[in-house]
Amino acid sequence: MKKETAYKHRILILGASGYIGNAIYKELGPYFRTFGTYRTPKREYEENHQFFHYNVEEDDVYEILEACKPSIIISALRGDFNAQTIAHQHMAEYVKISGCKIIFLSSANVFDSYSKYPSYELDKTLSHSVYGHFKIKIENLLLRLPKKQVAILRLPMVFGTSSPRIQEMKQAISENEAVEVFPNLIMNVSLDKKITQQIHYIINRNKHGIFHLGSTDLVHHDEFTSDILALITDKKVVLKQVYTTNEDRYLAVLPRFNKLPKHLQFTSQEILEELNT
Repeated sequence: MKKETAYKHRILILGASGYIGNAIYKELGPYFRTFGTYRTPKREYEENHQFFHYNVEEDDVYEILEACKPSIIISALRGDFNAQTIAHQHMAEYVKISGCKIIFLSSANVFDSYSKYPSYELDKTLSHSVYGHFKIKIENLLLRLPKKQVAILRLPMVFGTSSPRIQEMKQAISENEAVEVFPNLIMNVSLDKKITQQIHYIINRNKHGIFHLGSTDLVHHDEFTSDILALITDKKVVLKQVYTTNEDRYLAVLPRFNKLPKHLQFTSQEILEELNT
């Protein structure tokens, strides 16, 4: 086993028991001194000394920061938006004082008011949704910190064999219910495994700034969903078409400035192939 002094970073993943947070923990754990937080008690977390119980609505994140003394904080938190805002204010204070870095998982929803074209890193954020508005608020808070200490990762829809979206599809299939699709939605997509590799690269190369981490191509939501359904079932699945507008609308985050190396770029077809293995 490596000595602690051999580790380049001490990493704290807030929300490490969640779907994406746990994928990040598994990717980084073998390479860095990695800590995580969990909300719902489970034996596997309680017996893991790298994990701390943390309820964003009740606990002060500062105590965990003081206990872990991370050189990098990765925020994959979920929960009450007001409580999360306070927690990120405390994180920002800690980043200023300690000189550590923060990596924040944001969302394509920070652009959900712009429907006529894909969005790039330096485009102005604007959202009509409560979720998008919340993500913008945290982004703006963190962008006031020293540039080299912040990385904001905007994610499109994320898939993976155990992802909530695919689990919901499987549940609908088992209960003979329709699967909702948005025929007019043009988006790009991502895969849990790809995101964790991209984050690993950003840490290793000490990158900072805003990153758009999605497929290089765009897909229609209904077509991509149909392709996934064809992979996970032989049944004929009823699609419930939901029209939020009569025109095509975009919810896609594409990189223009902070492009990652070719081996970390991928297409929607590669995601389908990965889900089929």
